[in-house]
Amino acid sequence: MKNFLPLLGTLLLGQALAAGTLVYGAPGEPVNLNPGNASDSPSLQGQVQIYDRLVHFKPGTATPVPGLATAWKSNANATQWTFTLRQNVKFHDGTPFNADAVIFNVNRWWDPKNPYRYGGTFEIWGELMGGYKGQSGSLLKSISKVNANSVRFTLSRGVTAFPDLLGTDYFGIASPTAVKKLGAKYGTPASGAVGTGPFRYVSWRTGDRLVLKPSPNYWGTRSTLDQMIFRFIKDPSQRLNELRAGTVDFTSNLDPQVAKSIKADPNLRLVLPPAFNVGLLNMNVRNKALSNTKVREAIRFAVNRPAIVDAFWGDLGATDNSLLPPALNWANSKDVPKVTYNPAVAKRLLAEAGYPNGFSVDLWYMPISRSYFPQPKPVAEAIAADLGAIGIKVNLRTEDWAKYLEDRQKGRFDLFLYGWSGDYSDPDNFYSAFYGDAGSDDIGFDPGNINALLGKGRAALDRQAKARVYAQLQELTYNANVRLPIVHSAAPAAARTRVKNWITGPLGTVGSLNLIRVEGK
Repeated sequence: MKNFLPLLGTLLLGQALAAGTLVYGAPGEPVNLNPGNASDSPSLQGQVQIYDRLVHFKPGTATPVPGLATAWKSNANATQWTFTLRQNVKFHDGTPFNADAVIFNVNRWWDPKNPYRYGGTFEIWGELMGGYKGQSGSLLKSISKVNANSVRFTLSRGVTAFPDLLGTDYFGIASPTAVKKLGAKYGTPASGAVGTGPFRYVSWRTGDRLVLKPSPNYWGTRSTLDQMIFRFIKDPSQRLNELRAGTVDFTSNLDPQVAKSIKADPNLRLVLPPAFNVGLLNMNVRNKALSNTKVREAIRFAVNRPAIVDAFWGDLGATDNSLLPPALNWANSKDVPKVTYNPAVAKRLLAEAGYPNGFSVDLWYMPISRSYFPQPKPVAEAIAADLGAIGIKVNLRTEDWAKYLEDRQKGRFDLFLYGWSGDYSDPDNFYSAFYGDAGSDDIGFDPGNINALLGKGRAALDRQAKARVYAQLQELTYNANVRLPIVHSAAPAAARTRVKNWITGPLGTVGSLNLIRVEGK
């Protein structure tokens, strides 16, 4: 199989037309700006402006197009991929982008013993790439330099969507010089971040804002804004109020219930990306009660998912028993039943499990809005009420976002809300994130035969073959019942009408901000 992609010339021609300051009402503050070392959207929203990846996606779509690589090709079984690199590109610090820079970044992500990790965990690499260097499940076997402008990845098994994997927002290419110079401070408010992207880092004021300026030497479409400001505003109602007042120019992850009022406002434009996510109730099997399959099944019957989705999302949400959003439903099994709410059955299962009087458990919810959970606390309260009705006493808890992510990853939560927004249009992106070698660490679950099927899904060469594998995966994960799908949702975003050419799509609501032009500022 070969996949040659020519330089996407037409995409690079359009220039923004008006200068000014653009203010984005961000739903949270980045954990860090160190590529590969964060998987939360507030971090990625800033990172994708500072860094380029080898592969980009055509704005508004999930179609891979050239980024820092101008072309790529694979061998017949997709186990070896060669990327031709863009020439005459420099990092924001003036150092050259080349094959050595790519290899430096990949080794940071892949090799736990790499000296330039500086304490970073780079967990997303393990989740999406099957593990790290030296581990049996590692997708990557080696990366080598073909010449100054070409690198070759050798994989342990075929992956037809490997360019899409490298195109995900996590894997921005950072300046090796800057990483070595700044060490453990790299990507933090105390230092900065250096990529080749359309915007360069200026400052990061903790708890307030991230300030970027257009890179004057960017190889692609250059923004003509004066500066780009990300203001950290956790509350979606406050973000909308500031948008209406004109103190922010655009925002995302709003409450689905405000979509109609945004449409009716002549000063605003509703932006409605397609539902390409999943919000989950996750069950940590390290907890004694939750280790019982009948208890987990009781929770599935007890939570009134249709009512919750109707109350908080209305027409902008849907619920089913799949990790996959509607756009990927071709990979679902016909044998997995529809969502069923039945508290009587739930009570019977609890009694059979040895908990006729229920038990007590903590339910954690995130402190910021996400595309899949714009209002995490009310959703958690609704789930707690449903579980309380069958005798399970729920203690609602939350904490700072960075600590929430750390504690989730280390498996410190019993029940918790978490989810996923798709990075590329392949079922593997959802399943590997939650059931790969490192994907189940947060719930203490051994994916076993689930994980064994992931490799077959990745290597499948056509949709029909993929569909057969992922149908089996849905059946296995449904029966395991450790991650309960609550919702697939379209999270409203909005902009002042003077903000033009803000292109969103299935892979996120921020996108390439260098394409935006602003009128009247």
